[in-house]
Amino acid sequence: MSGGHFGYSYNNIDDVALEIAEVIYKNKQNKEFSKKTIAEFNEAIRALRVASVFVQRIDWLLSDDDGEESFHERLKQDLSEIK
Repeated sequence: MSGGHFGYSYNNIDDVALEIAEVIYKNKQNKEFSKKTIAEFNEAIRALRVASVFVQRIDWLLSDDDGEESFHERLKQDLSEIK
């Protein structure tokens, strides 16, 4: 079974990123936060996505779903897909 070593905690990281994205979306209408703050929120989303990828890839490696070679290949691929 894929993953599970960390209890699929990378899903929680993804959820936080989505919640921040919702705040950004709502801010387009109510302008509660400055552009500078929204830029930092966007940077946080990117950092969370990077963290999520690392946790998932390490999770799969420690759970013996990936070997070291596939860990490195998938990590590189997944990180390259983050904008």
